[in-house]
Amino acid sequence: MARVPNPTPQDIAPRLLPWFSRNRRDLPWRRTRNPYRIWVAEVMLQQTQVERVTPFYQRFVRGFPTVAGLAAAPLDEVLRHWAGLGYYSRARNLHAACQALVARNGGKVPADYDELVTLPGVGAYTAGAVLSIAFGQQHPALDANAKRVLARVFHLRGDSAAAQRRIERAGKAAVPAKRPGEYNQALMELGSLVCTPRKPKCDACCLAEPCRARHLDVTDSVPRPRRARIRRGRAALAIVRRRGRILIAQRPPEGIWGGLWEFPNVELSGDEDPAAALRHILRDEFALEAEIGPELGRHTYGIMSRRIDLTIYEAKAVRSRAHPRSHEGARWIRPGDLDDYALPAPHRRAADSLLR
Repeated sequence: MARVPNPTPQDIAPRLLPWFSRNRRDLPWRRTRNPYRIWVAEVMLQQTQVERVTPFYQRFVRGFPTVAGLAAAPLDEVLRHWAGLGYYSRARNLHAACQALVARNGGKVPADYDELVTLPGVGAYTAGAVLSIAFGQQHPALDANAKRVLARVFHLRGDSAAAQRRIERAGKAAVPAKRPGEYNQALMELGSLVCTPRKPKCDACCLAEPCRARHLDVTDSVPRPRRARIRRGRAALAIVRRRGRILIAQRPPEGIWGGLWEFPNVELSGDEDPAAALRHILRDEFALEAEIGPELGRHTYGIMSRRIDLTIYEAKAVRSRAHPRSHEGARWIRPGDLDDYALPAPHRRAADSLLR
């Protein structure tokens, strides 16, 4: 039986950096050392694939090229540029963080870890990425891809807090003093392209030689995958028309889709009738009596660990009435003005398919 290696953290960078020089993807945020733009990219890349992020990033930095520019923009405008990328709390936190920097630091991104992590939405990963890539500081940036590579190389099993701490210690020790930003990007790149969650390409991996999981033939079980239980749900949405306009409403600033605009909608329980549920919510929250028309379409979307089957209806407002609880954030707008509002992706798809 072949000897199983016992790698050290210092074994990684000498193999990884040459691989990265040959294989790095040409991405727009890798063409700059501007800490703000690197920060924007790292926030967008959290829980979102590179290919999806690229056009959003380019549009966002054109609209808000500096910390001060983002801080001065209305939140509605920021959310409109973010619409479709999901996890909107990232945009709200980024906006709030830039406002804090303008107020207390002249709009400059600090080159100090303790200062960075006090900003809304900035944790150890984001701070480490910005400081290493933009400022050349020796900090780790451990996203899910990087942690997976380290777990396999050092055969660190499990998903307990203790296992995570072992991975983080190894990750911190492996960051080289020279080229730490390139190293962090390389580690994430290797996890994204080669050391993938399923069927890793070990034959093409620059870390195959020291990788304990490969030698033990356990790459499929290291790290132990977390299998989220997917829950199914049902919802109904109404495109309500009145005198050539349609009804939208702004969500509260907190929570999922906070601050975005949406069509009236309701989650359904059991075998609840969607038309009746929509009539109820329009009456109770919008002070409207409405006729619910026939079903116009359906689509399914995911949010966190849920899959929602959404049914779309057209509705006609037939009467409005004074109501102390009517929705304060509701507006009647022309269909052609929808592009001026940030809508969640499922609502945008409903609009695109039914109103164009």
